[in-house]
Amino acid sequence: MPTKDKYFEEYSALATLPLRDVVVYPHMVLPLFVGRPKSIAALEAAMANDDPVFLLAQLDPNTEDPKAEDLHQTGTVAQVLQVLKLPDGTVKVLVEGIRRARALTVDETGGLFLSHVEAIDENSDKDNPEIEALRRTLLTQFEQYAKLNKKIPAEVISTISSIDDNSRLADTIAAHLQLKLEQRQYVLETAGIVDRLEFRVSGLNG
Repeated sequence: MPTKDKYFEEYSALATLPLRDVVVYPHMVLPLFVGRPKSIAALEAAMANDDPVFLLAQLDPNTEDPKAEDLHQTGTVAQVLQVLKLPDGTVKVLVEGIRRARALTVDETGGLFLSHVEAIDENSDKDNPEIEALRRTLLTQFEQYAKLNKKIPAEVISTISSIDDNSRLADTIAAHLQLKLEQRQYVLETAGIVDRLEFRVSGLNG
C-alpha cells in the first residue's frame, strides 16, 4: 500500500526520465546513457536543484518519443551521483535507486516530464514468519545459479549473503538474474517482501 514519506513531501514534483530497456531497483547503482532532449532537460532540472530524479520504464522500449501514457506508473526515485557529457552529445549519468514510488500524475511541461509521486511501503510484511525460510532458500539457490553463470563474479555471492534487509536482498538478486524487461518491471511493482522472495525462488527453480 502507498505510504506518506517526508522525503517525498519535500518535492512538489520530480523530474522524470523515461527508460527504454532497463528497470532500476532501490539501492541499485548503474550508469544510464541519456540522449533524448526531454530526458536531458529532466536531468538538468534535477541537477540544478540537487533533487533526485524519478525513473519510469516505457511500456514499449521502441517508442522514440514517449508521452505520459506510454510510461509505467511504478518507478524508482533515484539520486544522481555523477554526470559525464560525451562528445556525441549524449550524457552518461550514474544513478542510485532510493526507493519505489508510484506516479500519481505525469505531466509534460517545459520540455520535460514532471511526476507527482507517492512512496510505496516495501516492508509492510517484514514480520511475516515465512520470510526467514524463503531467505535461506533463495540464498542457496542463487549461490548455485551464480556458480553456473560465468557472468556473475564470485564476490557477488558473499556480498549478497551479507545483506540483512530482505527487501534489498530480493531486489539485488533480481538485478543479477537474466530477466526479461517485463519481469523486471513486475518485480519493481511487487511491494511485498514475501511475494518478491517467492518470485525469485520460483524463477531460479525454473
